[in-house]
Amino acid sequence: MTLSGADDEPVRAALEAGEPLAGRGGFAGAIDGTLVRDVLGRYPLFYERDEPSRWSHDRTDLDTPRRLPAGHVHDGDECREWITLPEFEPTGGVDSVRAAVDEAVGRVDDTDLAIAFSGGLDSAILAARLDAPLYTVGFPGSHDIEAARSAAALLDADLRVMELEPADLEDALPAVVDATGRTNAMDIEIALPIFVLARRVRGDGFDRLALGQGADELFGGYKKVAQASGDPRVSADTVRGARREMVETLPNQLERDVLALRAAGVEPVVPLLDNVVVEAALSLPGELLVNHRGERKWALRLAARRWLPDQVVFREKKAVQYGSLVARELDRLARQHGFKRRRDDHIRLYIESECL
Repeated sequence: MTLSGADDEPVRAALEAGEPLAGRGGFAGAIDGTLVRDVLGRYPLFYERDEPSRWSHDRTDLDTPRRLPAGHVHDGDECREWITLPEFEPTGGVDSVRAAVDEAVGRVDDTDLAIAFSGGLDSAILAARLDAPLYTVGFPGSHDIEAARSAAALLDADLRVMELEPADLEDALPAVVDATGRTNAMDIEIALPIFVLARRVRGDGFDRLALGQGADELFGGYKKVAQASGDPRVSADTVRGARREMVETLPNQLERDVLALRAAGVEPVVPLLDNVVVEAALSLPGELLVNHRGERKWALRLAARRWLPDQVVFREKKAVQYGSLVARELDRLARQHGFKRRRDDHIRLYIESECL
């Protein structure tokens, strides 16, 4: 087992030159006896704490797994950072974003592919460009199911809806905790619907799932980015600075999501994290991330008008844990098992009582 995500030679050249965005969509593995992981951490990589020569993309393969951080190498003796997230001059525009997304999505092979679809901008771009069925997940009456149905109708697309019951969460919980190694409420609330949907997709015969991951981080999709100068949740006081902080959270998020998806038996496909899209996004000025009216992901929305109707382009979405109502139902399960809200971190305590 060597590298995943890229051939040896471009990665070897990137290591020598300090090139941060080698290849197309990330990589991780061993090259010339050294472990390496790309700067955005698009592939997980773990090594045995006391025996770094033993490594895997799956933490459950190891006895005492230690994460190789994004942008780091481990030569067997020490772990060190080899590259950081690059800075680009703010010279990009809507046309460069449109061309980058067009190129990245156009390279996707849609054989044996399904699309995780929430009805929002990011997944709708994939739905409009790829010939693959759409899948959405949520509890009855949830925002994501209603948004997905209305957007799929506008796109005249094949939508398959998975309506959840509390038992689905209880059934999936141990597998998600085992795969990700996490028990905190936020991570599990996000990973559960992804895992359950992926398991349904795999049961329907698809082994690859396309997702719109990365667009919110790259294109300024968070309120705290739009409100950077006065929001205590970010350190930066500019939109571009706050956006960078969000991009730096991607390795942690992607590890969780990739591990959950693979545990369900599917391989993630994330064209909006292709390097051409990453570079186009990082080259945008602040006013094309958040416009003067505070509208977020502005450049991506304008670019997407070529493929999508405005009702979809300008629709706001909810985070998956809220849009699917998984956060609400996991809280309800915790309380039903005696873990009341007055206890600190009651959902984590419930998860650990069930899985550890």
